[in-house]
Amino acid sequence: MRKMAAAPLYCVCRQPYDVSRFMIECDICKDWFHGSCVQVEEHQAVDIDVYHCPNCHVLHGPSLMKKRKNWHRHDYTEPDDRTRPVQAGTSVFVRELQARSFPSADEILVRMQGHQVTPKYLEKHSFLSPIMVPQLDGLGLKLPPPSFSIEDVEHYVGGDKIIDVIDVARQADSKIKLSEFVKYYYNPNRPKVLNVISLEFSDTKMAELVEVPDVARKMSWVENYWPDDSFFPKPFVQKYCLMGVEGSYTDFHIDFGGTSVWYHVLWGEKIFYLIKPTPGNLALYEAWSSSPNQSEMFFGDKVDKCYKCIVRQGTTLLIPTGWIHAVLTSQDCMAFGGNFLHNLNIGMQLRCYEMERRLKTPDLFKFPYFEAICWYVAKNLLETLKELREDNFQPPVYLMEGVKALTCALKSWLKREVEYEVPDHIKPNNLIKELTKEIRHQELSGGGSCKPMKSQGSGGVWSVTRSTAERGTRVHRMARRLRDHGASRTPSNLDILELHTREVLRRLEVAPFHEDTTLCSRVNGKFKKTSASSTATAGRGLDNDLRLVLCNGLMLDWNGHGIAEPCVTPPPRHVPYSQDELRPLKHLNKNCRARLSQQIQENKNFMDSQGNSSEAWSDNPQNTEISLLPPFHPSKRPASNPPPISNQATKGKRPKKGMATAKQRLGKILRINSHGRFFV
Repeated sequence: MRKMAAAPLYCVCRQPYDVSRFMIECDICKDWFHGSCVQVEEHQAVDIDVYHCPNCHVLHGPSLMKKRKNWHRHDYTEPDDRTRPVQAGTSVFVRELQARSFPSADEILVRMQGHQVTPKYLEKHSFLSPIMVPQLDGLGLKLPPPSFSIEDVEHYVGGDKIIDVIDVARQADSKIKLSEFVKYYYNPNRPKVLNVISLEFSDTKMAELVEVPDVARKMSWVENYWPDDSFFPKPFVQKYCLMGVEGSYTDFHIDFGGTSVWYHVLWGEKIFYLIKPTPGNLALYEAWSSSPNQSEMFFGDKVDKCYKCIVRQGTTLLIPTGWIHAVLTSQDCMAFGGNFLHNLNIGMQLRCYEMERRLKTPDLFKFPYFEAICWYVAKNLLETLKELREDNFQPPVYLMEGVKALTCALKSWLKREVEYEVPDHIKPNNLIKELTKEIRHQELSGGGSCKPMKSQGSGGVWSVTRSTAERGTRVHRMARRLRDHGASRTPSNLDILELHTREVLRRLEVAPFHEDTTLCSRVNGKFKKTSASSTATAGRGLDNDLRLVLCNGLMLDWNGHGIAEPCVTPPPRHVPYSQDELRPLKHLNKNCRARLSQQIQENKNFMDSQGNSSEAWSDNPQNTEISLLPPFHPSKRPASNPPPISNQATKGKRPKKGMATAKQRLGKILRINSHGRFFV
């Protein structure tokens, strides 16, 4: 049997080649050595002209270093004849940049307090301009104290962690151990300018010290839509630590995938150069990015206005989708930041992603699994449109524009011959077909018969997505908003019953009965009792005067008809139960029967006096503010009540409101036990 050839061994450690470790070749013996074994970092190797390994060093002396001939070119060995332009990042470039004047960012900045920066505010006023927040209060942003040092980062992250650093003078990326960067940072004579801007620490102990701003967490696609059981690994882009020394510079760029970004300067100072993402500026940016002499042209000179924004210690800056920006570190600085995709600027996010593809941006510098998360979002937004249509509400304009752009992008991705990121449980063609149908329905209706979802004051609509599994909870929450704020929408009888049930359970006193003589029992303290005095002062409105009866598991309306049965598919509304079904009522004691009859009669009299109950609800002309909580992917949501038993006629169809959802909606409130016997 032929023996396999042994792998060649290298370095003083005599180990085989490892593609993940940096190596340098000796110019004398031609052997290769791991940089970590011979104390040569990757960013230092470019400065060596002739390298001598430890063995050859004894005979031939130390390695020979390159001689600097200029201070304005990435290759500092070029002759300094001043015939070549200054390149970005060099010491000459930084000095010239600091001496230039720019329009103040006060023209474009929105200055706000932390508690004002909410999803509702951005949904109402849009998120198109940078926002500056001078203090942490109200943002929901948790950070270490300003005394937190570079050494503390090493303690929490680990000194052996390999990080990416940028050699600013060459605008080149290399890898280094965090412990080596710490040594470099505290060296009083730093040989060069190194900048750390991509240390994502979500998987380290330092993640416990940082919580992102509430607005970024609540709006984030990754936090709200990415399923825990996804085949693709979850993108971690929300927690970055940026450590830069004075003179660090990052050239103009758009954050990957068109993500919005938040920055907070813990200590030190950074200067941002901001450019609006107009169609003209984006076209110029794409041409500039693909130019072979990009580093020799300052992009701020190619546009109408480039704004200068100084971010000092303790200040937070939020930059919207698509904004072109460069960053200068004017003094040693530590900052925290994060990126997030959201629903407000879907079209711009997709445009930035397509630009990255045209520019052939390496995957390392793109949003991880951008296309996969777009499929997850599309699936959730489809449910949003269906539910808004069923509730006779008009979707927000930004949502419809985003869905249209997303649908077009999904279609184009499916036409590519290359492999695309479609989650296994999503049927792409069917999803696109359903989205197109919903878009067409909105275009044909034109919102004429639908009520717009308005925002008043500081409230608004944000992330109205809900899955079918959470329909009961969603309808209950919407009904509660209708009761609290007054609605211009005419509610159904089931809406009225649901709202009144909550009020009845809060006020009525439930009398105890014995199991052998009655079929009703106390609610075991799950519902609070209210004194007679508080009941008297509560006032009597339409919803307070309705009476519901729940006996032996049967919910009866004001006519004594069955509304819902906890264990089976509920019958059509206002169809009376048979005598056999109501026979258990005869076993009630005298007081229970009398109270039951009295409540049914009161309901009949009240409904006769009011006429159509819907008219009383539609008298209030006040527009309704409906604010729904942020969505979560079904895998992240708590399990809802199981759907009712389906028969052949309803199998595979979406349940109609008031039918299969009755148990989910009322059962959610009453906590009905299928074997429990209550009397209200």
